[in-house]
This record gives sequence, structure tokens and C-alpha cells, in this order.
Amino acid sequence: MTPLWTFEELLAATGGTAAGHFDVHGVAFDSREIGAGDLFFALKGAETDGHRFVETAFANGAAGAIVSQPVPFPHILVSDTMQALEALGHASRARTKAKIIGVTGSAGKTGTKEALYAALDRYSRGRAHRSVKSYNNHVGVPLSLARMPADCDFGIFEMGMNHAGEMRALSKIVRPDVAIITTIAPAHIEFFKDEGAIADAKAEIFEGLAEGGTAILPADSPHYARLRAAAEKYTGNILSFGFSGDADVRVVDHMPAEGGTLITAKVRENMLSFTLSQPGAHWIGNSMAVLAAVCAAGGDLASAGLAMAEMGGLAGRGARHVIRIGDGTGHLIDESYNANPASMLATIGQLGQASGGRRIAVLGSMKELGAKSAQYHSALAAPLAAAKVDFALLVGQEMEILAEELKAGVEGPANFAHCATAQEALALLQNYLCASDTVLVKGSNSMGLSSIVSALTGGKN
Repeated sequence: MTPLWTFEELLAATGGTAAGHFDVHGVAFDSREIGAGDLFFALKGAETDGHRFVETAFANGAAGAIVSQPVPFPHILVSDTMQALEALGHASRARTKAKIIGVTGSAGKTGTKEALYAALDRYSRGRAHRSVKSYNNHVGVPLSLARMPADCDFGIFEMGMNHAGEMRALSKIVRPDVAIITTIAPAHIEFFKDEGAIADAKAEIFEGLAEGGTAILPADSPHYARLRAAAEKYTGNILSFGFSGDADVRVVDHMPAEGGTLITAKVRENMLSFTLSQPGAHWIGNSMAVLAAVCAAGGDLASAGLAMAEMGGLAGRGARHVIRIGDGTGHLIDESYNANPASMLATIGQLGQASGGRRIAVLGSMKELGAKSAQYHSALAAPLAAAKVDFALLVGQEMEILAEELKAGVEGPANFAHCATAQEALALLQNYLCASDTVLVKGSNSMGLSSIVSALTGGKN
């Protein structure tokens, strides 16, 4: 079995001092993820030190470790393990001939990344790589690069940020051949002046574009002109996507089909009809970004259409479950991983399309919204009303303002409850549920609403 990294490659990339000799087949910084023959990075964080888990990593099968203090196991000693991880990420990017795609945006990053991976992995017959989970920050991105096999044809990397300047640093590591911005919305807006500043921070992804790279932009965004101007500083290859008639890759027609959507799209001069397995208007728009990226990266549009028809739901990001309720069943929409105003609107809209029983929305607080947090939360009353939600279960301090809005009775469901924690919400929900109900669970990850999903699905989320 060809190693992911030989010992000589690791030593050259990190510039460390060796103790022992080892090749590795995987890379991780979490000792619980270590498998036989893997490399363990002992990273130091604000709350913990990876050196405490070196022994556990080797007990789990690690072949070697990158450390900043000597350990009684095969290792490479460096002055800073985080810098060594970044160096290995740079080395991975330097050695690959793969087309590299970077995906960012205020919402839809993970879904778009997964759909792109499915499309390009199908086309390349297993020679595509992507970042797993939501490894999209200053640690996750170089780790994901370090995990990329040398002989890949495509690499797809999710890239996130909370502050200006963070995307610039990530883009210069990834150096994407194709850079996608899915959408601009007030996610993490407490760290920015306004949405325009968020657009500028996301547009930093273009600063790392490889020579001749392509920028892919959301044509329907009110910030499109701003994003395009930013992209034009670094490339002349720009593709727009969305519903707009002016978009280079656009939706021509769409209609519901078997829980998903049947779409006809125009991709430059080509027409493509395909079934998208994921429901919701936001998924329709993001599927156009996928087609644009496949086109820019030299993939196959037909393979992309087939892949998007076969995609399963993503845990925490739209996965759908049939759940047992008493002697009957109901449906659960799992959107528990994260939330911002844009994604809240999209998923409440999905709930509004449910048929056959009551519609229940379990909504957790949206975090990092700054001074306008109350405004963004109270504004959810209208979408809940439009979706004809029968019961709204609101969780967290920030949701108190929405509870007051619903109490005033201007619009929104008359039947609602507010509680502080996911545990309280679960108890209320279990007493309320009836067969045929459809339940949406949506909130910022820190609210812990995934525990509700686990309880209702028997741990299958």
C-alpha cells in the first residue's frame, strides 16, 4: 500500500528533527481519529495540549507523531506543531496535479462541497478528495490538504471565516483553481460592520487563486457587483450562477419530484435536465454552483447530474428521517448543525412544503449576530406564518424576542413555547408529538439541538 507521506517527505516538509523512521497512511490531530499507520499532530490549543494524548494516539495505532517536545515514541520534533501542519498542507498543494476547488459562503458551503465531491468522484472513478465534516478553519484546511493523496484528480475544500483576513490566509494555502462563493448573508455579522464587509471578507478567497483560475459568483446576490469587482482583480475567468436570466449557469425550469426537484439548467451553451435529491430553493441555487464548478474544473456535467440525483441527506444539514411516534410514524428534518438568518428562512420554507400532518418547528438561537440579533430573531415570525407552522418550540435566550413577537399575536403560529435548553425542549416535544407530524430542528451548533435529533432517531443522525 502506497503511503500517504513517506518519512523523507514529512521531514522535508516540516523541517524537524527525527527520532525513529516511519511512513504514514493518514493524518489526524484528534487521537480518537487515529487509525493504524496514521500520523498524529500534537497541537496546542487554548484549552488543551495534544501532547497529553500522544500515548493514546500510539495505542490507537499511530505510526509517528509531530511534536514540539520529545516523546518516547517515533516522532519528528518541531518548534511549532501548528506551523508544521501548515507546512505539510503547503507541501501537499505543491506536489499535486489535481484541480483544486475552494468553497466558501455564508451558507451552503458543506452541502455544495459534498455535492461537488460526489460529482467529481463519480467522474474520476474515485480519484477525488474533499475536506470531511466542517474542517474549514485555520486548522481544518491544512489538515484536509495534508490528507489529500498525491495522485488525486480533484480536491474540494470548504473554507470558512469569522473575521476579516482569515479567508486570505486560507486561500493562500489552498491556492484554488476554482473559487466559489455560495451566498452572502449576515452570518457572524457581530464581527463586521455590515453585509458588505462580509462580502469583502469572503472575496478574499480570490486572492489565492492559481494562475488562470476561475471565480464562481452568486448572480442573485445583492452583493454580486461587489464580489465581481473583487474577483476581477485576480482573474478574468468568472462564472455566475443562480436563477437570474443573466447568469452563466442558470435555472431554466424546476418542479417538485419525489421529495426533490426536477431541474432544467443552462450551463453556458449546454442544456441539462437532472433530478436533485435535496429539497429546497437554496439547494436548487447551489446546484448551479456545482455545475459551474464542474464545468470550470473539467468534469462531466452528466456525471454531476447523476451524482446529485443520488445524494443522501447530510447529518445536521437537511438529512430527513422517518421517526417512530407512538404507534405511528412522522418525519424529521435535521438542520441542527448551524443557523443564520438566511439558512433559517430556507429551512422554514422547506417545512412549509411538508404535507399530511402538523408542522412543528424547533428553533434554537442564532449566534454571532451582534447588535441586530433581536431584529433577526423576531423577523422569523413572518416565515413561520407563511409556512403555516402549527407549533413553534423556541430554544435559547436569543429566541425570547421571537416568543414575545408570537405572544403579541400579530403573525406566526398561535401555539408556541419557549425554553432555555435542548433538554427542556425535548421533554416538551415528546409530550406534544403525534403520528404524521413533520418536525424541523434548526439552530446554531452551540445550542446542542443535535441531542434532540439523536433522541428522536434513536441515535441514527
